[in-house]
Amino acid sequence: MEVSKKLVTTVSGCADDALAGLVACNPGLRLLQGHRVVLRDDLPAIRGRVALLSGGGSGHEPAHAGYVGKGMLTGVVAGAVFASPSVGSVLAAIRAVAQAGAAGILLIVKNYTGDRLNFGMALERARAEGANVRMVVVGDDCAFATPGKAGRRGICGTVLIHKVAGALAEAGASLDEIVEKVTAAAKAMGTLGLSLSPCSIPGSKPSFQLAEDEMELGLGIHGEAGVRRMKVLPADKAVETMLEHMTDPSNSSHLSLTPGSSVVLVVNNLGGLSCLELGIVAGAAVRCLESREIRIARALVGSFMTALEMAGVSLTLMRVDEELVGLIDAKTTAMAWPNIPTGPATTRREEVPAPMEGPRKPQDEPGIGPGTVRVQRVLERVCSTLLDIQDKLNELDRGAGDGAAGHPHPVVASIPTAIREWMRSRPPPAAPAQLLSALADVLLEQMGGSSGVLYGLFLTAAARSLQGRSDSPAWADAMDAGIEAMQRYGGAAPGDRTMLDSLCAAAQALHALRSPGADPLRVLAAAVQSAEVAAEATRHMEAGAGRASYIRSSRLEQPDPGAVAVAAVLGAVLEGLRDPLEAPH
Repeated sequence: MEVSKKLVTTVSGCADDALAGLVACNPGLRLLQGHRVVLRDDLPAIRGRVALLSGGGSGHEPAHAGYVGKGMLTGVVAGAVFASPSVGSVLAAIRAVAQAGAAGILLIVKNYTGDRLNFGMALERARAEGANVRMVVVGDDCAFATPGKAGRRGICGTVLIHKVAGALAEAGASLDEIVEKVTAAAKAMGTLGLSLSPCSIPGSKPSFQLAEDEMELGLGIHGEAGVRRMKVLPADKAVETMLEHMTDPSNSSHLSLTPGSSVVLVVNNLGGLSCLELGIVAGAAVRCLESREIRIARALVGSFMTALEMAGVSLTLMRVDEELVGLIDAKTTAMAWPNIPTGPATTRREEVPAPMEGPRKPQDEPGIGPGTVRVQRVLERVCSTLLDIQDKLNELDRGAGDGAAGHPHPVVASIPTAIREWMRSRPPPAAPAQLLSALADVLLEQMGGSSGVLYGLFLTAAARSLQGRSDSPAWADAMDAGIEAMQRYGGAAPGDRTMLDSLCAAAQALHALRSPGADPLRVLAAAVQSAEVAAEATRHMEAGAGRASYIRSSRLEQPDPGAVAVAAVLGAVLEGLRDPLEAPH
């Protein structure tokens, strides 16, 4: 295993640098000189109130310094990455808040031997100096069915304890009252982690290895082993497995949940999970809890207590009553506490009804006649042509951006199917403006990516230009209007090696329709030929826009697939118009 790459100035100084960066960006924080301690900048405000101190190893950001602020922690003491802070620094933090006039001091400590020892030793020394100090040790891990002598590990649920204690202290509660209430809250809480990858301390190799198809259940926030390795599951199954383990009565560290219980849910990113996956996991957790008739009074989704770059997630559940929910909702200036909505989480929210389409104009009504049959013939020819050149376009597309992923060219993938289904559902309108507008709707609904929008822009603008017109010059104007819309929003121009090269060449030829007595089919044939020549010419162009513009020009040895598709579509339209017209059935 190679040492993982990290953006650090020095391996030894990374914890100090991270705290310095946080304080530099937050005017409400201050560093304690000579110590890895972050304090509120308004220490005089805690006179007569209980001060709250927490901390632990670095590498769990935004924990712990992100939770310093009015309504949460008074200060935190940080250790090196994944290492407990020193007794001297914990004692310095206690002295700082004691000298600011705190009525009492509560240390909130995660249940790890190093943290208990170092914070505990500092507590004993502070008491010897006359300070009124108490300590609450949080153990919320639900991983181990039979926890050892050390007990349950303290993990992400500790952040909820920070919040509850902070709200109580801000409201003026006594040290005894805070200890009593947070101790009860901690007992009504459980957390379980799930990982897809290891993490690595700066300058070191990954802490463990997971096979490509493996995930680990119940691991700690330092990469400690979990309780089970299993094959990677989809998000909903993974969440179901986590919640079953967390609430299994045969697991002595389980959280007891009964139908009708009300909980606060925390969906915590362990550091390297994408926000996309985090949202999926959050939705799965809400659905799974709802199926058990559990009410989710509040849901917090984000990065609260991480394990460096570990790609994983933890779920925390805290049983709550109205008082606890009020404490969770209380205001805080701590920068890492989210602006959570004051309402329950549920998947049963009523959707906003889709807006109704406006009433169709009389001329929009479909009917079967010679014009409709001709339109159907032309569209069918376009569909069959695109399918005939499908393999060719896909081959061209592989050299222009998406081919390595194996996706077919978007034109081929969607247009023929979409148009044929639309024609089966209703006869297409024969009026030019209504026809192009309807085709724009079909393509915008069915096609993804930039191609669908570009075709939609072209057809919508061309349809607007054709409104109330059907003469030959109108088609030249419509082509120009469509191209102008594509250029305005798409940013490409002729010569950029895109479909515009074919379209602009064809448009130039179609200008002949504005000459009196011009033969439309002959002009269209010339436009098709111009488009084909222009498409072939893209072979020698350097891409200036589109996906291909990100590829070295030396690799672009074939014509642009969009330009080739445009020329083929125009050719199909010409052939469809030349076909003898059959009587409607």
